[in-house]
Amino acid sequence: MSLICPPSIKLLIEELKRLPGIGDRNAQRLAFHLLDAPRERAEGLAQALVRMKKTVKHCRRCFNLTEEDLCSICMDEGRLEGTLCVVQGPRDLMAIEGTGQFKGRYHVLMGVLSPMRGVSPEDLKVAELLSRVQEEGVREVILATNLDVEGEATASYLVSVMKPLGIKVSRIARGIPIGGSLEHADTVTLGLAIDGRSEL
Repeated sequence: MSLICPPSIKLLIEELKRLPGIGDRNAQRLAFHLLDAPRERAEGLAQALVRMKKTVKHCRRCFNLTEEDLCSICMDEGRLEGTLCVVQGPRDLMAIEGTGQFKGRYHVLMGVLSPMRGVSPEDLKVAELLSRVQEEGVREVILATNLDVEGEATASYLVSVMKPLGIKVSRIARGIPIGGSLEHADTVTLGLAIDGRSEL
């Protein structure tokens, strides 16, 4: 690094650069912002990071993030039983939960199938999903994996292992986003929108 500064600032900049989407310039900007901020703010950030790493773990039931044995969703007795939404990771769960539209329970796979990266069904929480489906009386599983090649492959695999259980397996809808124009949509998205049309 050509930046001339004390070793402690250089170390902070190097650590910040490890974060996703943070390059040299942004790392320097953040480091100098923290340097200029009141000491309490920097200490608060450091304490929050340490606390997060010490206390956050995965829910033993659905693998969402929690500081307890079970996450707040699994402990919520008001959630609808019988419907399970399967997502790739906790961030996807938070995105769906943020819509306020889904009132059932979740299951976090902790990834997707990826032969190129050596990720097989045994590396995901598939066995735990199948156990939950059988033990909790699940009637419908909604597959909410990403709509990319790996997400689609994971969804196809899950359909193949869950259909024999006699439960309804559905997939999140695909198509044109709200406010989007047809002329700017790609042909694959338009095709999926046509195929996934619903009766009015």
